[in-house]
Amino acid sequence: MVDHLANTEVNSQRIAAVENCFGASGQPLALPGRVLLGEGILTKECRKKPKPRIFFLFNDILVYGSIIINKRKYNSQHIIPLEDVTLETLPDTLQMKNRWMIKTSKKSFVVSAASLTERKEWISHLEECIKHLLMKTGRQPCREHAAPWIPDKATDICMRCTQTKFSTLTRRHHCRKCGFVVCADCSRQRFLMPRLSPKPLRVCNLCYRQLLAEKKKEAEVDRRQTEPIRSAILGYEPSSGDDSDKSDDEKAEQWPADTEFYTSEVSWSSFHS
Repeated sequence: MVDHLANTEVNSQRIAAVENCFGASGQPLALPGRVLLGEGILTKECRKKPKPRIFFLFNDILVYGSIIINKRKYNSQHIIPLEDVTLETLPDTLQMKNRWMIKTSKKSFVVSAASLTERKEWISHLEECIKHLLMKTGRQPCREHAAPWIPDKATDICMRCTQTKFSTLTRRHHCRKCGFVVCADCSRQRFLMPRLSPKPLRVCNLCYRQLLAEKKKEAEVDRRQTEPIRSAILGYEPSSGDDSDKSDDEKAEQWPADTEFYTSEVSWSSFHS
């Protein structure tokens, strides 16, 4: 289908129509060899509440945006390279059915379809496009994914200290590393994660300690790799002393950082208060 539609007038007109719907706020989508394969409305689980979003599947990218007037006007355009996408089917909840997760290195989120058949079709077409694209580029599937944000209504208390109750005055925040809903006191730290943003991002206290430990470990590995070369150049033997510090065991947390909330083993209702 892709080879048949590529560079045809019909395909060019369809892509131009999508560009017109996004208007000046959207990026140009027409590229040589790019084919628009399908479109549809899916429900995206957002921070505040689930919202309908328009999705367009191309042979190399997935585009979605907010609906102003269906078939006529969209905004908040997002473009996701398919070679960065991994899919995960999720169990139904009382509120949402036919769910799956779209995972990328920069952002991960949950969507749901109107029917089981529609979900199967979306996943099938997405996986086929991803497979062909990876074969064409020779790249390996993405292994590192951004954590999806837990919706605000999932909990009424901080998921780290489990003490602070959220209210109109006590705001909810999200850790950019684990996606947990946390209070201000539990997320005062910022950490630079270049894969997500060029600026330091808010992280919870536990993730901050883990990120610092990982950074220290990486620095130690780099030091050990460069030390022999430096020693040979300067003509001295490196010290055999062990200067590494071992931190005390961390206090057990109510929700460990590596807990996966979107797997079938954990019920969505289990972290409603």
